[in-house]
Amino acid sequence: MKISKNTTFYTVLFALALLAPWLGLYPIFLMTILCYAIFACAFNLMLGYSGMLSFGHAAYFGMSSYITSWLVTSNAWSTPGALLAGTFVSTILGLVIGLIAIRRSGIYFAMITLALSQLVYFVCLQAPFTGGENGIQGVPRGDLFGIVSLSDDLTMYYFVLFVFVAIYLFIQRIVHSPFGQVLKAIRENEPRASSLGYFADHQKLLVFVLSSTLAGMAGSLKAIVLGFATLSDVLQSTSGEVILMTMLGGAGTFFGPVLGSAIVVALQNLLSDRVGSWVTVIIGAIFVICVMAFRRGIVGEWLAFQEKNKSS
Repeated sequence: MKISKNTTFYTVLFALALLAPWLGLYPIFLMTILCYAIFACAFNLMLGYSGMLSFGHAAYFGMSSYITSWLVTSNAWSTPGALLAGTFVSTILGLVIGLIAIRRSGIYFAMITLALSQLVYFVCLQAPFTGGENGIQGVPRGDLFGIVSLSDDLTMYYFVLFVFVAIYLFIQRIVHSPFGQVLKAIRENEPRASSLGYFADHQKLLVFVLSSTLAGMAGSLKAIVLGFATLSDVLQSTSGEVILMTMLGGAGTFFGPVLGSAIVVALQNLLSDRVGSWVTVIIGAIFVICVMAFRRGIVGEWLAFQEKNKSS
């Protein structure tokens, strides 16, 4: 049975997620994984189910991080309001970039997203409210509607977990909807989908905006969790990381991006103090080995193995 339909698997996984802080795992580490898992799932919605490879997804992740941090620190916005505002800005940014990028496909689409994301990077570098190279520090977590304080790591963890589960279920609903089936048809054969009466550009723009919106939510959450927003959030390397997470776990699978995010974040935390900047080289080597040995990603290969056993 496929992982996406295995209720027992998800029940056990959710129970472990609830108990994880009590099992000796640091809430900050767990929340970082969840934020990047949301980011990777958002990217997978576009790459895995629509076949569009973007080299600039850090633009939405980083811009929403800056907007949320600025609103909370300089304008005394509430945490929920700042999260929604940051996500909204990433939606508008995704709409603007999407209107330009979807006119092309393949490598041309990827290069356009890369170029526009670099433009966003320079905006974040020069804009007065971003703090330039210093970024925005000391972002308070605030509370939820004046009722629940998020300053405690455990409380913040369960809030991030709730948001992650909601977004994960939302993405599953999208993929299994008629809209999701149209996206798969466009991915497999866009001219044929167009000949059947579907407006491919409209569908691609919609999924592009949805993906950028969810990526923005991930960036906003990360800023609140870690308490800062920096230029690293909008760097090209961050766009590369989300591609790595998605491909490592398995593009076009539900759980693959989550697993890929957990592996990459865990390796970065475990190796950064021991090998320093070499951690990037090590993760890159692991990615190359995985792509050569498991072209579908870890989860993708596992699902293919299950299907093969079932047919035989």
